[in-house]
Amino acid sequence: MSAEFDLDGFLLLLANRCVGVLDVAAADLLLTDHGHAASDERAASLALSEEGPGVECCRAGEPVVVPDLATVGARWPRFTADARVAGYASAHAVPLRRRTEVIGAMTLLRTETGEMEKADARLAQAMADIATIGILQARAVRRHTTLSAQLQHALNSRVIIEQAKGVLAERLGVTMAAAFTALRNYARSNNARVSELAVSIVDGDFDTSLLRP
Repeated sequence: MSAEFDLDGFLLLLANRCVGVLDVAAADLLLTDHGHAASDERAASLALSEEGPGVECCRAGEPVVVPDLATVGARWPRFTADARVAGYASAHAVPLRRRTEVIGAMTLLRTETGEMEKADARLAQAMADIATIGILQARAVRRHTTLSAQLQHALNSRVIIEQAKGVLAERLGVTMAAAFTALRNYARSNNARVSELAVSIVDGDFDTSLLRP
């Protein structure tokens, strides 16, 4: 989970790893707020149906096992038809879940009917669990980085404004409070940001005689 974490690349890698280590023909990863990533084009095309075991798994937060897609045509008509045309006969979806938070689902597709081996099913859920922890950690880091940047920007703006107040107080011969009032009133009447006006004052690019206490 480096600073250069690529979510799309990560999902695609996970889908391909599922095909490599599990007894499945294809895998599709669905994140509720991001979309799909599939191991091949046939599996990717199934996302267009906007239904199926993966979607239901996201809603329920529990595995959805379909030993024979031919028996669930009424349940997911479009998905079932597209999956069978693509050559898939069964599906097994596991949730991307951390405690009560469900962020998506991993759908594993097989060309044979029947349920996955129990060992493969456990491994699939374990892979989904680890992936979920990684994705949530990456999001937490990103939120922290964004918040830190916002706080730093706010602090920098506050420092510049205080400096500008000092300049105005000295040049206009007023108190710091009156200097800020003049700064704020000019910014409002001229549709300008107080922080940007403050930068101009501190840099000497603004004619402070235009301000009135």
